[in-house]
Order: sequence, then structure tokens, then C-alpha cells
Amino acid sequence: MNKRNQIILVAKKTIETESKAIDNLLNLIDQEFAEAIECIYNSNGRIIITGIGKSAIIANKIVATLNSTGSPSIFMHAADAIHGDLGTILDDDIVICISKSGNTPEIKVLVPLIKTRGNKLIAITSNKESFLGEQSDFVLNAYVEKEACPNNLAPTTSTTAQLVIGDALAVCLLDLKGFSSKDFAKFHPGGSLGKKLYLRVSDLSKLNKKPQVNADTDIKSVIIEISENMLGVTAVVENNKVVGIITDGDLRRMLVKADSFHGLTAKDIMSINPKTISNNAMAVEAFEIMDKHSITQLIAEDDGIYKGIVHIHNLTNEGII
Repeated sequence: MNKRNQIILVAKKTIETESKAIDNLLNLIDQEFAEAIECIYNSNGRIIITGIGKSAIIANKIVATLNSTGSPSIFMHAADAIHGDLGTILDDDIVICISKSGNTPEIKVLVPLIKTRGNKLIAITSNKESFLGEQSDFVLNAYVEKEACPNNLAPTTSTTAQLVIGDALAVCLLDLKGFSSKDFAKFHPGGSLGKKLYLRVSDLSKLNKKPQVNADTDIKSVIIEISENMLGVTAVVENNKVVGIITDGDLRRMLVKADSFHGLTAKDIMSINPKTISNNAMAVEAFEIMDKHSITQLIAEDDGIYKGIVHIHNLTNEGII
């Protein structure tokens, strides 16, 4: 077997081993898991998540997921906890301890200190009969038969299982809280993800000029209006209501069909019933309409009143696309 085929084989074997372990977690989600989630949900405190080694890295990720979905959480390294960081824990906090074996020296020192404080302790472990499992109020079973590592040593399958249990925990809490996309946006205001959740058409249309002509405007003036506003389009407006739209494409088609545009007005070449969107709609909705109809501009309205143009370039610049 050549080297590349060997690489492919090992990669597939790793994924297969981990996927089987994750699939088996379905059999380990039980009433105790549900009780642990209810305990966290009903708590007035924060969630303190601790671990050591690779489990500590997984703990950090779970903390990030919980914080971003409305469950205040703090990471506390198990080794640092027994050297002063135990003060992180407040009376109403719930502690989640992650450890594959549940028997590491740091865990054996830390767990009794947590129990002495009176805080509820939840274990995420592959060994329910371990010191951690027996001392915890709830055990979230993250059992794996073997690591993907060929020596069955490097934490691979076990950390993947811990991560999945953490995701399940976070999503259950999210569901219980009725956490919506609007709530999500509050915690993710930056980047394209946040913008998809809070950016509105009005935020974009106000960035552009507001090209408009009336139905009787002569073609030369229409061309000037489109050119000066640099959006490739102008609305045809009567009494603040949009009655049509003229694009660069409409002008090109006019030039192909007409020997002369003398005497022509906006109403002679405009497209009626143009695609519009509420100025209060989400910007991502504007993209969906543009994509569906293969267009690059939309007319923004507010209760039927013309408010401006939103262009595909606005969406690109804001990272919506």
C-alpha cells in the first residue's frame, strides 16, 4: 500500500472509531442526564467547568458555547483550583468536572473541596465507577470503548465524546430557556453571523443615495439620475409611491429597440411592479430575494413610502454574502 492510501485509510479509521463512539452516546442519555440539566436550569448561580489536560481544553470550548447561548459559565483549571482559584466558585454555582478516568490526582484533591463547599457537582466522565463518578451528584456518561489513537493512549475519541455531551447540555439549556435568534444576536454582534441576525435593510439603504424620477421625466434626465447615484437603477416615484423601476439594463434594451429616444419618458421604459422590501426587514432577507430573482438591487419601502435602494454590494461589504 502506498503512503497516500495509508493516510486515507488511517483517517477513515479514525473517523469511523469516533463516529461509533458518538453514536453509542445515544444509549447513555438517561434520566440522570435530564435531572442534571434541570438542576442547572433551576440554579441561580453560574456554571463552573473544570478539568485538566485535554479535558481542560474541552471544558474551555463548552464554556464558550454556554456563554454564547445565554448560560453564564466560567472555566477553572483543576490544577489552578487547588492553588487558589477555588475562590472562583460562589455559593450558588454548579460545578461540572470533566475527566475521562475520573481518577487523576488533581481531581481527587479538588472534588472533596467542592463537596465541602456544598456546591452541586456534575461529572462528565467515561468511568461512572471512578472517584469522580461516585462523588458527584450527577454523572453524564461519556463512555468510549477505545481511543482513535492506535496505541489507545492519546485522548481522541474520549475528548470528542466530552465535547458532544457538552453540546447536548448547552442545546438542552437553550431549548428550556426558549433562546431565540434575537437572543443569539445579542451575544454575537460582531462578524457576518451577528450581522445576519441584527442588520436591517434600513441600515443599508441609508448608506446609498436615493435615486428617483417621476413618470414624465425625460430619458436624458433618467440617464443622468442613474449615472450620478451610481447604483445602476432609479425608482420611478409618484406621490412618494414607487410606480416603477429603471435599471441600466432597461436603458440598454431601449437603445437596442429605439432609433431615437427623443420624446421618450420614464414611463415608456420603466418596469412596473418592481421587487421591493420593507425597510425594517432583515438584510439577509434582501439577499434571499435578490438571489431568488437574480437581481442586484431592491427598492426599500416603509408602509409603501419610497425609502431608498439596497444594493448587492451593500450586502457583500457587510459580509452578509
